[in-house]
Amino acid sequence: MDKYALGDSGEMIAQKYLTENGYVILDTNVRYQNVGEIDIVAKDGGILVFVEVRARSNARFGHPLETITPAKIKKVVAASRRYLSLNKIPASGYRYDVVSVLRDTPMLIKNAFYAHW
Repeated sequence: MDKYALGDSGEMIAQKYLTENGYVILDTNVRYQNVGEIDIVAKDGGILVFVEVRARSNARFGHPLETITPAKIKKVVAASRRYLSLNKIPASGYRYDVVSVLRDTPMLIKNAFYAHW
C-alpha cells in the first residue's frame, strides 16, 4: 500500500473511531496553502477538536506518534487559527487530539499538544 492510500485508510479508520466515541465530524482534510492542514475537525460535546491522524502499516520504523514533530504541530496550530477565523463555530473550548493508526488499530490521545495563543 502506498503512503497516500495508507493515509486515506488511516483517516477513514480515525473518523469511524471518533464517531463511535461520540465525536461529531464537521470537516475533513482542511488545507490552507502556505499555512497547514487539519485532518479532522470535530466536536466532542461542546469542545471543538482539531485532530491530527498519523498512520503506519507497521512499527518497523517507529510508532506513528513519533512522526509528530514541532514543525508539524506549528502547521496544525496555524491551520486551526485560520479555520477559527473563517468559521464561527460556537464552542466552549478548543483542543488538539491525535489518532494514531497502527495496523488498522486506532488509538486516541486527547490534548496531545497545546497551542500558545
